[in-house]
Amino acid sequence: MKKLILLAILVLGVISCSKSNIKSTMELPNEWKHTTNIYEVNIRQYTEEGTFKAFEKEMARLKSMGVKTLWFMPITPIAQENKKGSLGSPYAAADYTSVNPELGTLDDFKHLVKEAHKLGFKVIIDWVANHTGWDHVWTKQHPEFYLKDPDGQFHKASGMDDIIELDYKNQEMRMKMIEAMKFWVREADIDGFRCDLASWVEVDFWEQARPQVETLKPLFWLGEYDELENPEYGKVFDASYSWRWMHKSADYYKNNESLQGLKDLLKEYSNIGDASMRAWFTTNHDENSWNGTEYEKYGVITKPMAVFSITWNGVPLLYSGQELPNLKRLEFFEKDPIEWGNTYQVADFYKTLLNLKESNPALRGGDINAKTYFLNTTANDKILAYIRKNGKNEVLVVLNMSKDPVNFSIQDENVSGTFREAFNHTNRNFDTGKEFHFNTSDFVVFEK
Repeated sequence: MKKLILLAILVLGVISCSKSNIKSTMELPNEWKHTTNIYEVNIRQYTEEGTFKAFEKEMARLKSMGVKTLWFMPITPIAQENKKGSLGSPYAAADYTSVNPELGTLDDFKHLVKEAHKLGFKVIIDWVANHTGWDHVWTKQHPEFYLKDPDGQFHKASGMDDIIELDYKNQEMRMKMIEAMKFWVREADIDGFRCDLASWVEVDFWEQARPQVETLKPLFWLGEYDELENPEYGKVFDASYSWRWMHKSADYYKNNESLQGLKDLLKEYSNIGDASMRAWFTTNHDENSWNGTEYEKYGVITKPMAVFSITWNGVPLLYSGQELPNLKRLEFFEKDPIEWGNTYQVADFYKTLLNLKESNPALRGGDINAKTYFLNTTANDKILAYIRKNGKNEVLVVLNMSKDPVNFSIQDENVSGTFREAFNHTNRNFDTGKEFHFNTSDFVVFEK
C-alpha cells in the first residue's frame, strides 16, 4: 500500500511539473519578439533571378549582419486582369494558397523556410486580407465574398484600380481566409504574418483569426496600422506601424519643424503601453518606391534616424538593400534589381546595433521592465538624447537631429557612472564630464 501511495505521489509530481512547464511555455511562446528585428525581403528585386532559390544564397550574410526575422513581401500569384505595369503588384493576389511562379514553387519556398530555420531565422509572410486582384479564384468560385457597387460590380479599393475589396460580413469568406492562413503555417511552417492594411479589415476578424490559426503553433503578428489611430487593434497584434512618426520625422527634416514636436509624439506612443510594440523604420517597399529613399527623406540625419529605429522601445524594421546603402527608388510593377556591387558599406553599422538590440535587456521591446527616459541637454532643440534601463542594464543614445554641428552637454541625473561606446569600444565616465561636440550626422550609443 505504501508503495502505491509513493508511486501516486511521484506520478502526481511529474504531472504537476509537466503542467507547470506547459504553462510556462504557453505564457512565453513568442519570447523572441522582445529582442528580434525584422528584415523585409523584396524577392522580385533582391537578385537578378528574383527567386527563392537565389535569395537563399544571401541568408548567411544576413545572419552575420544580425538579422533575426525575415519578412517576405506577398508570395502568392499576381492577378493579371487590370494589373499595373508588366508584372503587376504583389498585393493583388490571384490565389491565397499558391505561389507566384515568378518567384519559384511551393517546394522552393518550403525549402527556403527550412534553411532559414536552420540558420536561426524566424520567417513571416505578407498577408493581404482586405482585397484581392480582379481575377482571384474567388471571383469565379465565390463572387458573394466581395463588396459590390450599386450596379453589382466588384468594389474597387480606394484609389487603387487593380484590386477589389472583400466583404467581411460574409462568414464563409472569413473561414476560407482563416483556412488559407493556416495553409502557410501547416505547409511551410512560417512563424507569423505581416498583415497588410490591417485596419482596413474589421478588428473582430483578426480577433477571430488569430486564435484559430494559432491552434497550429504560436505566431508573431505585425499589423500595418498606427495604434494611435486604431488602438483597438493592439488587443490582437504583437506590433504595429509607427506611421505618424515616419511622416512627422520626414516633415521635421524637410520643413525644419520643431524637434519638440517629435518628442511629444514619442510620448504619445509611450502612453500606449507595452501590451503591443511599435515598429520603427526609415524606409520600406512603399516608402522607397513612392516617396523616395531614406536619404531623400532624411538627408544628413539618415543614420541617426536608423540608430533611433533600433534602440527605441519596439521592434526595428529594415528593408532590402539598406545595408548597401541603396540610393535608388525601386520600381514596383517592373523588374528593377537592387544594385548590390561587391561591398556592403552599412552592414557593420547595422550589425553593431542589431546585436546590441538582441543582447542588452535595456533594449527589449514591449517589456514593462525596460524603461525609457528622455534626457535634458543644453541643445534640446537639436539633440535627441535618451537612456533605456532594465535593472542594472543601461543604454544611452545621443543623436544629432539637426543639419549643423552642435556643442552641448547632458544635464540630467539619469546619467551617471562609466559607459562603453558600442562602436569604438572606448569607456567614458559621465561623473567627470558630460560635454559633447557633434558634427553633422553624429551619434553615440553607450552601454553601462
